[in-house]
Amino acid sequence: MTDVLLVAAAQPQLGVLAGAVQKFRAQGARVYLACAFDTKSCQEELDRLELDGYQALPYGIGHLRTATRRRLRRLPASRRLWIQMRRNPWLRRHGLGAQQLVALDANAVYTVWRLSQYTDADASFGIAPALRALSDPQRTPAPAKRRALPPRSVIVSDVRRQAKALPETVIRTATARPLMRSSVGARLWRTALGAPGVPANVRARLSRQVAEGMRWAGRPGGATLALTTAAQRISDPAIRTALLDEAAKTELKRGIAPRAFDSTVKELLTAADEQYTSGDPEGAASTLDRALVLGFHRVVHIDQLSSPLASDPAAFSAPVHGSAVMKKIQQPQGRKTPAATPPKDRPLRLLVTTSANDNFLKLILSHYEAHQGVEVRYLDLASTPAMKRISWAGRRMIENRLGGEALYAEQVEQLMRPHLDWADTVFLDWCVAPAVMLTTIDPGDTRIVVRLHSYEAFTRWPHLVDFSRVDDLIYVADHVQDLTTALVPQLRGPEAPRTHMIDNAMDLSAFNRAKPADARFNLGLIGVSQVAKDPLWAIDVLERVRNQDERYRLLLVGGDMDPKTSRATKDYLKEFERQLEPLVESGAVVRLGPTDDVPSALTGIGTILSSSVREGCHVGLMEGAASAAVPVVRDWPFYAGREHSARTLYPEGWVVGSPEEAAKRILETTATEESWQNAGKLASEHALSAWDWPVVSRRFDELLLGE
Repeated sequence: MTDVLLVAAAQPQLGVLAGAVQKFRAQGARVYLACAFDTKSCQEELDRLELDGYQALPYGIGHLRTATRRRLRRLPASRRLWIQMRRNPWLRRHGLGAQQLVALDANAVYTVWRLSQYTDADASFGIAPALRALSDPQRTPAPAKRRALPPRSVIVSDVRRQAKALPETVIRTATARPLMRSSVGARLWRTALGAPGVPANVRARLSRQVAEGMRWAGRPGGATLALTTAAQRISDPAIRTALLDEAAKTELKRGIAPRAFDSTVKELLTAADEQYTSGDPEGAASTLDRALVLGFHRVVHIDQLSSPLASDPAAFSAPVHGSAVMKKIQQPQGRKTPAATPPKDRPLRLLVTTSANDNFLKLILSHYEAHQGVEVRYLDLASTPAMKRISWAGRRMIENRLGGEALYAEQVEQLMRPHLDWADTVFLDWCVAPAVMLTTIDPGDTRIVVRLHSYEAFTRWPHLVDFSRVDDLIYVADHVQDLTTALVPQLRGPEAPRTHMIDNAMDLSAFNRAKPADARFNLGLIGVSQVAKDPLWAIDVLERVRNQDERYRLLLVGGDMDPKTSRATKDYLKEFERQLEPLVESGAVVRLGPTDDVPSALTGIGTILSSSVREGCHVGLMEGAASAAVPVVRDWPFYAGREHSARTLYPEGWVVGSPEEAAKRILETTATEESWQNAGKLASEHALSAWDWPVVSRRFDELLLGE
């Protein structure tokens, strides 16, 4: 049964009301009346209305204290009525329990509106719209609520009053879920946040409360608008920047790039410069760290199918490197003595180090551990809590470079100096935070070699490395070097390290195994654990091929994406699973899952795909080619059309510009068993001659040993 609460600030025409009550009851409703007027003179008429209940509520102010009466007299009658009635137990009980709230006159509208903030009830001004809403089987709270909302000017005025005079709990109540669900209510609150005359700290506090209410109501976009609207009306740079940063974080949690991404990064950089100029290195470091975390956030660059960083790298990084704080940080510190030449009278002492990721080190370690001219030590910087903390302390690294946090450099010295004193050469894999940490101190005469894969170019870390203390920088592909050099000015200056192009260490001979004839119709994708792998592109290719011949299948090798990585990853995975489900059920797609024996998995794959939007060199594709699977490589969109790209990394014919081209190449090269085997043999010969470890190891020996 529906409960209807009528609210009257003045005595209504009881004859008209009697007819309305009968209509409400005819629709199965219980009707209650809140009377904010003198009921003594009309007691009998009220009894004859057949209401399910009515209550005379306090409406006078004579019993209140003088100061309270003076304050209330300055308020409009509608607002004064609410303040007088809001704590009444009868009104609270029936107001919270009603499904329909009805204001019978103009002065009751404000009370009905405030009650509606606590519930999901319909709210109407007048009996006729209330009856229409009640009789509509498709009714929703929102349309009625729009009719009951006061004018925008009333809410703007009420915001100022609440923000200045009422405690935080009242503001929180005023931004509760039901009101925020109403698009009109949410829009009015955002308008109120931009009202003139509100102090900056109050406006900021109120915007956070409105944003909280928006999030509770399932309107995260409204939360972002609330914060940015308030920020635009605040001149205080610290408060404005904090609100913009919070707005950006709200959108990043949703897995989308912030709408005010560029302006927020610039605001943070400006704030960091001002803090540094005013002699606050700690504050400048914290603000710059926030700017870099936002500017190079994985949701913007890594967990998407495109990135503003890749489209115009120099323009993207220009604001960062135009910052006074960044210019200070990127001043090369150099080293007191040059790196010593490799010793002639004893083995080379080689320290191989990384932080938790040794995926591309196993062959290198085993090679030099067996080398008579090399003594190897391996250091995982994530192996102890102390080293892990200091290796990834981004804010402390920045503060140290700005002249503060001297303790940080002392701790790096204490932890790393014994290793640097022992080693002739340090080989650090991955140009991320540990590279920044290592270049915080002078390495002495120890040679520093850093390898940068592809992922690092999309992070903040290369921008913080002091490359004047790095002797050699290894890239895995020309297009990665092009991108990184365009992004990082230090790599274009006189203090830049020597650069080398060396492929990843891969034992490709182990993949050269015989394939069964039916592998010809199996497409393969090695690795689907990242959005950048874009397996939906492979699904598109599969469907185009199956339109011609349903014998083709797609085999997926590797673990799935982790939805906890980011909301962007979760959203992509959801769509991928939706498209994948019917294909798996029909047998068109086979999920092989993760495996430690990739060579065996590849024996059943006749065509190896690279569906990625970006890669360094795509090890899985190279392994597939070595296995004599026909390579079909998407022209990686992040690099397509540039001087170096997938087309310059792989032989002519391997790379395609679209799913249509991919399907055509597959159908042509696998049209017969002979053509498939010939294409696979050529791919295998190229892979083994160009990328197998015996070939690549000689390049490492030349670099590290001078051989």
